[in-house]
This record gives sequence, C-alpha cells and structure tokens, in this order.
Amino acid sequence: MNKQLIKKFRTADFFEYHPFSGTLSELLESPKALISTINQYSFCIAETDPFFKKALCESEILLPDGVAITASLRFLSGRKVKKIAGADLHHYLLRYLEKKGGKCFYLGSSAATLEKIRIRLKKEFPNIKAGFYSPPYKSVFLHSDSQKMIEQANAFQPEVLFIGMTAPKQEKWAYEFKNQLDARLICSIGAVFDFYAGTVQRPGTIWINLGLEWLGRLLSEPKRLWKRYLYYGPIFVCRILLEKMNHLFRINQKLQKIK
Repeated sequence: MNKQLIKKFRTADFFEYHPFSGTLSELLESPKALISTINQYSFCIAETDPFFKKALCESEILLPDGVAITASLRFLSGRKVKKIAGADLHHYLLRYLEKKGGKCFYLGSSAATLEKIRIRLKKEFPNIKAGFYSPPYKSVFLHSDSQKMIEQANAFQPEVLFIGMTAPKQEKWAYEFKNQLDARLICSIGAVFDFYAGTVQRPGTIWINLGLEWLGRLLSEPKRLWKRYLYYGPIFVCRILLEKMNHLFRINQKLQKIK
C-alpha cells in the first residue's frame, strides 16, 4: 500500500500501533496489503513479544477488533473509530468476490473445518472459486512446512488469502512471508474459520451491538478464553489508565513551563 493510503487510513497513534480508521470498502483501494487485527489480548501479548509487535505495527491495515481498542482510542485521543471484527472483514470480502467471481484461499485450521467451510461457501457464494490447505499442527513450522504452504496458496493465485492459525502465530507467519505470497489481500482472521465453519458459534447480534461480544465468547468457551479476558483484561485497563495519567502529567508540565 502506498504512503498516501496508509496516512489516509491510520488514526492517531495508539501507543506505537496505527489502527485502521477507514471503511471496509476503502480496503479495496490497496494494490496489496497485509491485514491484521488488534484487540486487548493481542496488544498485551505484543507488548511482550517484539516480533509479534513488529508484525502488527507494520501491517498495512490493522483492524480495531474489539470495543476495548475503540473505547481506549476515544479515551486517550478523542478519536472515534469503528470496531471492525475479523468476521466482518471476511463476510465483506466474500460478498465482493461473489460479485466478480473472484478467488480466495483458506490457509490454516483442520481438514475437517476447511471441508465445512467449502460446503458452506458453495451454498452461499457459488461464484467464488476457493482453495484450501491445512498445514501441520505444530507450534513452530519448519522451513519446508512454510514453503509447502506458500506453494499451495500461490498455485491457486487467489486475490484474497485468509489465514487462520491462531494469534500470534498467524500474524508472525504472514508478516515473515508476505513478500512471497501471491495475493492482493493477506488477512489473518483466526477464529473466523471456526465461526464460518460452525464449529464455534460467534455471539449473536444483540451481544455485538451492546459491545459485549467478548462476554458472549467468554461464556461459551470459559476454559479456553478466561485468561484472555479475566487476566489480560485488567492488565490492559491498567496500561490505558497509566498512559492517560502520563498524558495529563505531560500537559501539566507544559502548562507549568508557560506560567
């Protein structure tokens, strides 16, 4: 993505991150872009993982995927930014590809989940040509694993590449190999694979509209997600409050100098 478009889409700094402030339709202006998401959990993890932080900070598009991020942006800078979930991005791009008979590729998850995605896509978006590859399930990919993944995706020549391998693995992998991936939009969307396959239920529109999607997910998967929300949530809030206090302190120092 060129520098002019990056400046257009990015908000005022959120620490060192630059959450996306545009609309989904504006994503299509980009000739090529790495698209990642940021929420309170990924923020906390990235602050302790330099390569993950680099992957998020240097993504051309960083979607504010969570009310914690959008509310914090408003609290710290007064900027109003709309939440855009990975599931919203996925659905928008599928509708876009359906209209033009485009191609997408799903890289990640299990073969069983990918098959469920294939079946649903065929019913809902029959004009889309889709490819699929389930990589080996391991915490760290060998070089040969990554090369096989790249070969599978590039052979299909998709306009959109969806990557679902959980955070932060998916973002770090996509960032490392983005220049070798022959796709215009490279999207790390994690849990969306399971949402669309139906193996995990996304909270309904009532939860989403109330800004409580996180609570709906916590109630549906407490064993897996409790730490994400109940442990990292307070850490995130404390970091935001500390940043606000530091900001007010800096303003007061400047006022004192003027006097």
